[in-house]
Amino acid sequence: MLSKQRVVVVGNGMVGHHFVQQLVSQNQADEQFEITVLSGEDRLAYDRVQLSSFFKGKTADDLALTCSKTYDDWQVRFHTHSKVVDINRDAQIVTTAKGESFEYDKLVLATGSFPFVPPIPGKDREHCLVYRTINDLHAIKNSAHGSKVGVVIGGGLLGLEAANALKQLGLHTHVIEFAPQLMGVQVDAGGGRLLKSKITDLGVTVHTSVATEEIVEGESCRYKMCFKGGKTLETDMIVFSAGIRPYDNLAREFSLDIGERGGIVINNHCQTSDKNIYAIGECALWNNFIFGLVAPGYAMAKIAVGHILQDTQQGTLQSTGLDNKADEFSGADMSTKLKLMGVEVGSIGDAHARSEGAISYYFEDQPKGIYKKVVTNSQSNKLIGAVLVGDTSDYDNLLQYHLNDIELTTAPEALIMPLAGDIAELSADDLPDDAIICACHKVTKHTIEQTVAKGFIDLASVQQSTKASTGCGGCEKLVQNVINSALAKASNTINVVTLNEPVKQPA
Repeated sequence: MLSKQRVVVVGNGMVGHHFVQQLVSQNQADEQFEITVLSGEDRLAYDRVQLSSFFKGKTADDLALTCSKTYDDWQVRFHTHSKVVDINRDAQIVTTAKGESFEYDKLVLATGSFPFVPPIPGKDREHCLVYRTINDLHAIKNSAHGSKVGVVIGGGLLGLEAANALKQLGLHTHVIEFAPQLMGVQVDAGGGRLLKSKITDLGVTVHTSVATEEIVEGESCRYKMCFKGGKTLETDMIVFSAGIRPYDNLAREFSLDIGERGGIVINNHCQTSDKNIYAIGECALWNNFIFGLVAPGYAMAKIAVGHILQDTQQGTLQSTGLDNKADEFSGADMSTKLKLMGVEVGSIGDAHARSEGAISYYFEDQPKGIYKKVVTNSQSNKLIGAVLVGDTSDYDNLLQYHLNDIELTTAPEALIMPLAGDIAELSADDLPDDAIICACHKVTKHTIEQTVAKGFIDLASVQQSTKASTGCGGCEKLVQNVINSALAKASNTINVVTLNEPVKQPA
């Protein structure tokens, strides 16, 4: 009998856990792999996407993605408080800060990222915090007990989530953003202006084009923030949320290839410069790009699992049940839909219309606080990007046009402008079988239809079987539409068969 392959996973965030989940599902009769998880945190994986719900009453247990019993049932060995500090690549051994050593045949680095804190004098004061982990949330909550004013440095996605947390804790909240607009990565200038206006109306003071030079002792509050140009702002606590950096220190220290601006370089199989070491998620650099969303990390996890299985078995993926199409990572769509402080925001593809020949179409309803933009190619027959602020009801429809390269059959403005013409809304039947319905878990229309055919006929059972819409949840409506379409087709088939059956005459 062949000995088990030892797979050690460093990091147990959402992506690291997804890797374990995928590998366990393919670990035939527990005969192939011995899986060990090393988590630097004091707990197993939890849902970082939903961190803000912690301030709405959810507990750490509510956010948990797994537990010790689940890993025990899966026969996965796990160790918390186990930060890896050494990789002996020749002997294929990793060592933790506690002095424990673990041998590996395949090593998976899923170390994620860490919050970037700008080098501002005074940044290390007691009530200067970051927004990244559950322990960070506890620290923010404790600091808020004795505070009246709170400031978030950073006006991106995570910064606005942090600002929402401070507001929910009852603080007078400010957002400080160095750039001229909020969420500059996801939305354009027009969308950024409306977003700033709506968030200001909700009681958060937004300062854009502001650079913090120093944090000193305050007079009416704990601290005083000194800005370039001479202005100041007093606050009791500061949360840094000015972006993330890949947690690539292990690769740096033990001579794996690193990108010029950080990140562990990987190939299309998610292998690093050492063929027995993989990197997935926010620590990985693919094609000089780091993906800061969970969906691409999940895709990388699946690719790494497929390649490890293929390499271990020295054959094809046929016996594993994995899709051969998933054998190589080829990038990921960075479109996203979210709700920030009750404000709906959507961003699709080339939101900034930077592609050559791109044409933009705009719609703005100022009284209702709605801004929409679609971006097409130079022929205006393909959707390549969109921005939605205040109303994301068109998001799923627009995303399918973009993801599946569907040709527009009506004027582009009809996609977003009321009364501009017939709305070119796609139905489930308009989508190709290989259309990606759930981007987080790469679930196709065909997979959902096959699942319905097996008897899973409601949303909950399809979610449990395929994981569709269990990531960010943004595709739930579309998943339900595909289910309804599949059920309708099945019903029509049954009716046709019934009508064509010979009628039996009574004896």
